[in-house]
Amino acid sequence: MLILISDPFDASLPNKLSKLGDVTVDKSRLGESHVVLVRSKTTCDRKFIDEATQLKLIIRGGVGIDNIDVEYAQKKGIIVRNTPRASSVSVAELTFSLMLSIPNHIVQAHLGMVNGEWLKSKIKRSELFGKTLCLVGIGNIATEVAKRAAAFGMRVIAYDKYVEKSKWAELKPTLRAAVKDADYISLHLPLTDETENILNADILACCEKNPVVINTGRGNTVNAEDMKKALEEGRVYWYATDVWPTDPPESDYPILSAPRTLMTPHIGAGSQENLMRIGEEAYGIIEDVFYGGNR
Repeated sequence: MLILISDPFDASLPNKLSKLGDVTVDKSRLGESHVVLVRSKTTCDRKFIDEATQLKLIIRGGVGIDNIDVEYAQKKGIIVRNTPRASSVSVAELTFSLMLSIPNHIVQAHLGMVNGEWLKSKIKRSELFGKTLCLVGIGNIATEVAKRAAAFGMRVIAYDKYVEKSKWAELKPTLRAAVKDADYISLHLPLTDETENILNADILACCEKNPVVINTGRGNTVNAEDMKKALEEGRVYWYATDVWPTDPPESDYPILSAPRTLMTPHIGAGSQENLMRIGEEAYGIIEDVFYGGNR
């Protein structure tokens, strides 16, 4: 069995997977490969799948699988799996880092010090304690965010069409109802036809406050033009994002020129610990699919 590692993973992964078969990072060997491991960089479209004539299994290291043509892969008899639990803590911690940075003006304060400015009287902090956090989507990652928010004394509400109950959040029946009283809105959704542009001008108009919006899910779940306008008009206080329509985004992507933004280059799942967990989950998936877990 040949295992192709198509995107960057933890450096220990090739040696770990060598117990299950031959391992390569040479993408020219795609046609020989029985297993392909990808993250977000490699797109497994029809062309990719057609070139992989021996392929039996695609593993996406991470939560979403929107960079894989799942339906076409399945028609070709290829199993598609991901590692949904591995990234939960890493992405949740980045989400909370962004949520803490904005009301504490960490970037502004740091740059002031670098530039020789003493901004103590100008920086007006606010607390997370007592604020309302709306989670859009309440899967593994959002649940980890909710746990941390509870520890900070926040009220946590959530909207998820496919979840009936949550130990950590008060569920609302509609997205409009969920965002109504939110001080913070955090998006944790896969990208589907249903979720594309789900946070748009109509939904933002339901907000009775001027919320901070954080997106560590998928870039295209937010309508970028609507978000830029809301930021310009002050209806959204701040927008923090780690996710983009493409990595990197096009130079004319509206968020890049919007005011009051905090941006990171898709690093949510990039912790060393997470990359190791992804490797462990990938190992288990391959072992299960090819050996029935009996190794």
